[in-house]
Amino acid sequence: MQPRLPKKPPILRLPPKSNIDLMISKAAELAAIAVGIVAVVFALDAAEFVLAPVTTAIVIGLMLGPVATRLERHGVPATVSAGAVVILFLVILAVAATALAAPLGTWMNRAPQIWQELQIHLSQLREPLGTLQDIRDQLRTAVGDGGVTVSVDESSTVESVATLAPAIIGQVLLFLASLYFFVATRYQTRHSILQVCVSRKLRWRVAHIFRDVERSVSRYLLSISIINVGLGFAVSIAMLAIGMPSPALWGALAGLLNFVVYLGPAVMAVILFAVGLTQFDTLGGSLLPPLVYLAINLVEAQFVTPHVIGRA
Repeated sequence: MQPRLPKKPPILRLPPKSNIDLMISKAAELAAIAVGIVAVVFALDAAEFVLAPVTTAIVIGLMLGPVATRLERHGVPATVSAGAVVILFLVILAVAATALAAPLGTWMNRAPQIWQELQIHLSQLREPLGTLQDIRDQLRTAVGDGGVTVSVDESSTVESVATLAPAIIGQVLLFLASLYFFVATRYQTRHSILQVCVSRKLRWRVAHIFRDVERSVSRYLLSISIINVGLGFAVSIAMLAIGMPSPALWGALAGLLNFVVYLGPAVMAVILFAVGLTQFDTLGGSLLPPLVYLAINLVEAQFVTPHVIGRA
């Protein structure tokens, strides 16, 4: 006698979703994604004090990682090579600060003279500015002041420095510590992540991703640094050719500010315009230094950098 087989459970067929149900489901998914994005943004903003120096340290560590790797190939321990990388970075900053301190201090002392020159040249625009002021007064009379009172808290510079100094020092120390530990433990960190991978094929892919990321980021940052150094030399030569004083200072500033995309060149153009006011008698002549700089920056941004980065 054959055993009786159990009956299969009946198959339940759900009715197909209507268009309204599908729209509600998609809207719920999009709402969940939007809430997650907002939460991540607020979390990043709240953790900016810690994440900013740590992220910067990782980027600098990727750029200087090959230096530590070469030292370790000669038998230098990882802890010592990481210390050497940190010291090398501090030496580079000290050399740059020393080279820029003297000429930059001289021009900072001439800031009142530059401001007076700017007022003299802008006096030519007094009539158009007066017209704009009359329009503003007429609009204020028509709309009314509204009784709005603005109070400004005038705190001294010493108080501001005393308030900001601990935060700045803390971020600097956190950056240096993160740079040291990232370089010193980069292989251990990579090994720990590879241990999480369950299959050999996945470990092989992740290992190659780590290698390619480190090599690509290091090559990219090195290429950008070389391009900015070349831009600084070109700006120095151009400023010397048009008769600007301290051409090496403006070249160094142009190279440093070029690391800040869009905002750096704009700030550099404003600085050169302000300095040009003290060297040229007319407002048109004062525009020569920033125009020359912007022309060089245009060649670098539109031709040199895309060509070099495209190959790298």
